[in-house]
Amino acid sequence: MIYQTFAKLYDDLMDPAMYDEWLDFVSARQPNKMGNWLELACGSGRLAVKLLQKGYQVTGFDLSEEMLSLADAHAQKAQVKLPLIQGDMLDLSELGQYDVVSCFADSICYLPDEEAVQTCFAEVYAHLNSNGKFLFDVISPYQTDVVYPGYMYNYVDDHQAFVWSSYQTEEAHSVEHDLTFFVQAGSKNRYKKINEIHHERTYELSIYRRLLKTVGFTSVQASSDFGRQSINDQSTRWFFECTK
Repeated sequence: MIYQTFAKLYDDLMDPAMYDEWLDFVSARQPNKMGNWLELACGSGRLAVKLLQKGYQVTGFDLSEEMLSLADAHAQKAQVKLPLIQGDMLDLSELGQYDVVSCFADSICYLPDEEAVQTCFAEVYAHLNSNGKFLFDVISPYQTDVVYPGYMYNYVDDHQAFVWSSYQTEEAHSVEHDLTFFVQAGSKNRYKKINEIHHERTYELSIYRRLLKTVGFTSVQASSDFGRQSINDQSTRWFFECTK
């Protein structure tokens, strides 16, 4: 598999400290390393690799062939074996059963609507063993409605530049991220422009709880700050621990 420039740049610019935070969150809630673990929307596989290095048995799953190429490269570099599956998290019918399913970096927020979120939750529930755990995060309405509108981030080095602008959309608790890369191409003074629009949508906490309960989860715990704090009205990201 060959990955495209965008996936590589996204991976390079992601704050590596975030993966350590996610690792702390999940390992505190799943101390048993003997279980079968599915890392849903695994992206470039950095969290999955860290889990493998800690002794967990992990499979990576992602829609993007380019991201899976990066995940394979990271696993080979770390000298760990990471099984990888390409697919849509709205249809896990070809997969087996797992003791843990995790999904981070607000991947759930990239689903288009509430119906799709419930479908994803139902698919996860169906593929969890009894007493299995679903661990995931989402951005909060405070993030979409207050923090992101008008947000801009710029990055530049000797080989590339990155411009990120966020805008609120007409849908409730929804934003668009306009991501533009300028990548050195061929000569020192020539650059290739790469542009993508990413759409994220989130919901009130009560809706997530209702959807999780509807598909069958018997225990749903939500927190902020990677599980270290209770949720308040200015929490930017929510973390969920759900038990089947």
